[in-house]
Amino acid sequence: MASALTARRASALSGVVRAPGDKSISHRALILGAMATGVTNIEGLLEGDDVLATARAVEAFGAGVERLGEGRWRITGRGGFTQPAGVIDCGNAGTGVRLLMGAAAGYPIRTTFDGDASLRKRPMKRVAGPLADMGAGFRWLGEEDRLPLEIEGGSLSAIDFVQPVASAQVKSAILLAGLEAVGVTTVSEPAPSRDHTERMLRAFGAEVGMLRAGDGWIVTLKGGQALTATAIAVPGDPSSAAFPLAAALIVPGSEVRVEGVMLNLLRTGLFETWREMGADLTVSNRRMAGGEEVGEVTARHSALTGVTVPPERAASMIDEYPILAATAAFAEGSTVMRGVGEMRVKESDRIVLMVAGLRACGVAVEEEPEGFTVTGGPVRGGASVTTHGDHRIAMSHLVLGLAADQPVSVDEPEMIATSFPGFVELMRGLGSEIG
Repeated sequence: MASALTARRASALSGVVRAPGDKSISHRALILGAMATGVTNIEGLLEGDDVLATARAVEAFGAGVERLGEGRWRITGRGGFTQPAGVIDCGNAGTGVRLLMGAAAGYPIRTTFDGDASLRKRPMKRVAGPLADMGAGFRWLGEEDRLPLEIEGGSLSAIDFVQPVASAQVKSAILLAGLEAVGVTTVSEPAPSRDHTERMLRAFGAEVGMLRAGDGWIVTLKGGQALTATAIAVPGDPSSAAFPLAAALIVPGSEVRVEGVMLNLLRTGLFETWREMGADLTVSNRRMAGGEEVGEVTARHSALTGVTVPPERAASMIDEYPILAATAAFAEGSTVMRGVGEMRVKESDRIVLMVAGLRACGVAVEEEPEGFTVTGGPVRGGASVTTHGDHRIAMSHLVLGLAADQPVSVDEPEMIATSFPGFVELMRGLGSEIG
């Protein structure tokens, strides 16, 4: 791929596309399949760089891993992880490394985890802390709280963990470790985070308790439960579907339909927010697939109005704030996004990069410690945006460029393949000029 990509103002976009497989579910299918006993067949796996790193990791932990065709994989689990021969390199996959840390902590093995330059900047104590409380041993091999790190697993005891901020990654790591712990592990969260791990654990035969507590949940898991292989159909990723849908909302005359999009209520905060802004966004053919509700989502060009996004919605759309900010640039009035400090510890500080990129394109933005406000108006564009290798920052600004007055370029576009291989080709197929 070129060292930069440029998006130019588009005429009306139209077409029907399919969302790539959900990244969160793809990671979990590989990991749980490897922890289980028997053969797990996966359909619709996202074959992006992050998920492929997880596939290599579970193979290193002793599972049989076979690619049968596009999106079709067979995982042969042997009832747990075995000692890997070398370092587990998770590339850019934050979800992958944190869930694998939890899974590996349950077994009597010593594992060294590492990642690329971006992943080495992301905090790991949020997972390492509770796993250490369960009895896992940790050694930081470089800077504290950062990769690379070494985990000594096995002989875990259950914990009652209260999350200060709802995080599906932290919750999931604790639950996966809890499978091999003595006692009942509980995780309390102040607001519901995505529940894919709980759903998939049940699909693999585990009993998981979920109790509503105030605005959040208490999740319980008894240790010592064995997982049994199953078949997994991975639904389309709403986080990826957001990009062609956003383009349709802001490019005049557009109508785009994305098929097979997962509609889990803990993942559709962006769609809800867009509707509040006045978006013409409709869902048809709702159905169940792979334990999740899916459907076809159609977006048509809309006159958007700024809104204040409820902070409690952040957990259901934390990865979608960059593309929300891009669409907010074309809305009338201000869109206020608060309670999103978690954006600062993603693949990059996404608040800093979105603020800088939007300002470079002539958009009025105000930054706060835990959020930012975008005020819409004419979007000049004409900028070269620094992405720090963050795929969502890159895609969000390319979508912005499709409706800006002047072209918008992004650097390090090869990182888009971590979550959305084929993004450029898909967008070109709808009529956009990206190259």
